[in-house]
Amino acid sequence: MLLAIDTSTSAIGAALHDGTRVLSSVVHEDPRRHAELLAPAIEQALTHAGVSRETLTRVVCGVGPGPFTGLRVGVVTALVLAHSLGLPPPRGVCSLDALAHALVGRHTGPVLVASDARRKEVYWAVYDVGPHGAHRLDGPGVARAADLREEVRSLPVVGRGAELYADSLPHRLPDAPRDVDPAVLAGLAQALLSGEHPDAAVGGGLGLLDPEPLYLRRPDAVAGVPTTAAAR
Repeated sequence: MLLAIDTSTSAIGAALHDGTRVLSSVVHEDPRRHAELLAPAIEQALTHAGVSRETLTRVVCGVGPGPFTGLRVGVVTALVLAHSLGLPPPRGVCSLDALAHALVGRHTGPVLVASDARRKEVYWAVYDVGPHGAHRLDGPGVARAADLREEVRSLPVVGRGAELYADSLPHRLPDAPRDVDPAVLAGLAQALLSGEHPDAAVGGGLGLLDPEPLYLRRPDAVAGVPTTAAAR
């Protein structure tokens, strides 16, 4: 029984996968309450699936890129939960990979994933979406949407970046995901763990990572330096 959690975006969520299908998924949306909402989401997912923590065999977490505090909440929770239950160390998944994976069966070809990085920037990566998975071609990186290369900005886009910077990223896919869906993250993690994803046996592209936050830049809050609203 795999538990997947993600706190890399405004959506704080947890999902359970039994190796065949997603049993439950719970999402709360709040960009500043990751710490308060993650534990209830996990408990609700367990309750909805009708299972207990003791049935868990693996824990997977989205490792970003994303805001410093949100990512830390998710990664630390995954580490503590796996340790307390005597499970193998948790594995990480790039959260942008999960956003791209959500398009499998809905879109084919190149796509830009752009999530909100604040500071008028986006976290971005380019993928080739096929019938069996999404393969990362470029990124992840962080930049102002307008500073991305023209060939990147001209791609179909998913993620909140397409809403926030529509002038620079005008080709938002209809009904595209805005944030990471923990159910999709769970399915992607299960496919990578089982070797069913095309990238599971090759170097590069998508893959399971160590449970360490993928920040791409220094955190907003630095010891001895006041954090301003503009920096957030």
